[in-house]
Amino acid sequence: QLQASGGGLVEAGGSLGLSCAASGRTFSSYFMGWFRQAPGKEREFVAAISASGATTRYTDSVKGRFTISRDNAKNTMYLQMNTLKPEDTAVYYCAADRDSRVVVAATPEYYEYWGRGTQVTVSS
Repeated sequence: QLQASGGGLVEAGGSLGLSCAASGRTFSSYFMGWFRQAPGKEREFVAAISASGATTRYTDSVKGRFTISRDNAKNTMYLQMNTLKPEDTAVYYCAADRDSRVVVAATPEYYEYWGRGTQVTVSS
């Protein structure tokens, strides 16, 4: 129901844009997020966005470089990644869930729906 795309190989300092397309249900009432997992490391939070898109949250290491957004009319969430660094290399996953008590969530346990990841590789 969630499909991430847009990954690839880019040089350090370059940009990539990821998309997460939702299908099977309308995700306009779901908060959503991006997580990533590098080889040998645990899955970590990258960014999250509220159902309306009005509230966003980022992990410190990507603030000022990544921008999360969504288009509820297209049932799609985006992650624009600029000034990429080798340490951004990971498989990126999108996730979604619905809970009226939660605006945004930075921990994977809050998310029920996950897409298959897309590989992002940043060369030095």
